[in-house]
Amino acid sequence: MKHEIVSRAEWLEASRALLAEEKVWTHERDRISAKRRALPWVRLEKDYVFEGPDGRITLAELFDGRSQLIVYHFMFAPEWEEGCTGCSFLSDQVDGARRHFEHKDVSWVAVSRAPIAKLEAYRRRMGWSFRWVSSAASDFNFDFHVSFTEDQRRNGVFYNFEDQPDPEIDELPGASVFALGEDGEIYHTYSSYARGNETTLPAYGWIDMVPKGRDEGAGGNLGDWVKRHDSYPNDGRTHEIASAGAA
Repeated sequence: MKHEIVSRAEWLEASRALLAEEKVWTHERDRISAKRRALPWVRLEKDYVFEGPDGRITLAELFDGRSQLIVYHFMFAPEWEEGCTGCSFLSDQVDGARRHFEHKDVSWVAVSRAPIAKLEAYRRRMGWSFRWVSSAASDFNFDFHVSFTEDQRRNGVFYNFEDQPDPEIDELPGASVFALGEDGEIYHTYSSYARGNETTLPAYGWIDMVPKGRDEGAGGNLGDWVKRHDSYPNDGRTHEIASAGAA
């Protein structure tokens, strides 16, 4: 890392200039977030049913008594033996936040096409406690444009609100938000795909602060360095302190 070395006074001047730009970005983010919340809603016409650890469960039941539901479209095709690495990276950062926003009238669930037995086995391996259900018996993933048939891929897919060429994979990531109206109907309020979900990744926020940043190489492929958290080499780089209640 080659960086200019300056006096403390010069560093303060440069930092204040950057802060002014960061404030502009923060205010712009707030403006866009307000527009996101103000989007019109679409009433769902289908009664989606999923498979959970305890059997069949409806989309309405996934609200779990709350009025807002976030669905993370976790990439895990029926024939896969492991979930997507990038989706696993995102999911590592859910449970801590979930314990807070569940008290803010928001439920969260991961949905994948893999059978529930595979989802449960992988969830236990990863140590996650959030709810995860299978959409294998429904059109849910296809209706929300995150899973694709061979014919769809052959003719190009609709993803991230536009027609795109064959992604060379059956699954792509995304998140969709639903609201339970006072009339008892379920409404689709928002969806985000591709890099649109980076705001849910606090790990990237921390990494973006440091001089090397994401350090993802000349190709700039997001997540090139990411592995499942139990797949990093045991090289002593992770410092863990046992909790007070640990044996």
